[in-house]
Amino acid sequence: MTGRGGASGRAGGARPTITLLAAQLGVSPATVSRAFSRPELLRPETVERVLEAARAAGYVPNRHARALSTGRTGAVGIVVTDIANPFFPPLIRHVQNLAQERGLNVLLADTDEQPRREEAAVALLSHQVEGLLLCSSRLASTTLRRLAQQHRLVLVNRDVYDTARVLLDTGPAVREAVTRLAELGHRRLTYLAGPQPRSWSNSQRSAAVRDQAAELGLELTSLPTAHGTYEDGYAVADRVRVAGATAVVAFDDILAHGVMGGLASLGVQVPRDVSVIGCDDVLATTTHPPLSTIAVDLRAVAEASMAMLLEGPGAQPSGRTLLLARLVLRGTVGPAPRVRPGSG
Repeated sequence: MTGRGGASGRAGGARPTITLLAAQLGVSPATVSRAFSRPELLRPETVERVLEAARAAGYVPNRHARALSTGRTGAVGIVVTDIANPFFPPLIRHVQNLAQERGLNVLLADTDEQPRREEAAVALLSHQVEGLLLCSSRLASTTLRRLAQQHRLVLVNRDVYDTARVLLDTGPAVREAVTRLAELGHRRLTYLAGPQPRSWSNSQRSAAVRDQAAELGLELTSLPTAHGTYEDGYAVADRVRVAGATAVVAFDDILAHGVMGGLASLGVQVPRDVSVIGCDDVLATTTHPPLSTIAVDLRAVAEASMAMLLEGPGAQPSGRTLLLARLVLRGTVGPAPRVRPGSG
């Protein structure tokens, strides 16, 4: 090994290590480690010296070794139920941007709506990350409480007692949507339900539509869907017409888009004949007319989730954060159609 100004960190072909770099630079191994893991704790010129020596020596930080000694892996994990759902990519992007600001990588797992795959993903990722975000989890509440005791995790849009969770509260905005439809003369409504019995969002939205419709004296029909896909929404359009509904509130924008397509195939115009409101605000620019929806702030969700997951690393995350959604009326909501003479 050469002296402090030397470029080679290898001795007889040995792989460069923190100890070798430290000896070469005349600093402690802890200083070399901090240059990679916590550079803000060192003077900029010290960090630059370490990085320059590391580049010359071909040294690459071993994140797994650092995790053993510091408990930090340099990564966070995010587990989603369906990567194809337009709700998730923007959320993942926000999480990734926030992680990069903290010098962290993001590991992603898609469970395809299968609880067993979700639990397996938690087991696999938990050893590779500093914490996990479980989004719209399909696992049983008892399982989630157990996992929260075993691993550092935050639930997103799943309200389970005694866990850390961040929730999108769409209930008030959904009730406002029903009220607005009533003010426009709609008396018969249909709610297109999401497919998952353990979906906290679906139970919240379904209850909000049901309670507000009852309070306003509106007739409500709830239609289940098998998978919550565009095709499911398309397929139930005829049942919406049979029910005599003049307005539809859908669990999410995908179902709303699907029912719009199905209604169009039946010669039914939106919003002239039927008004439609979705939820999540992820498809407004791709529908015609532009979709009215319940808008959620996914960046705020990511910020709250990451803050809860990473602040105070010595303790398990805790607490319950509610983020309110808002009603956005666009081109798919209009006055209730007039009843033609002789029609039902």
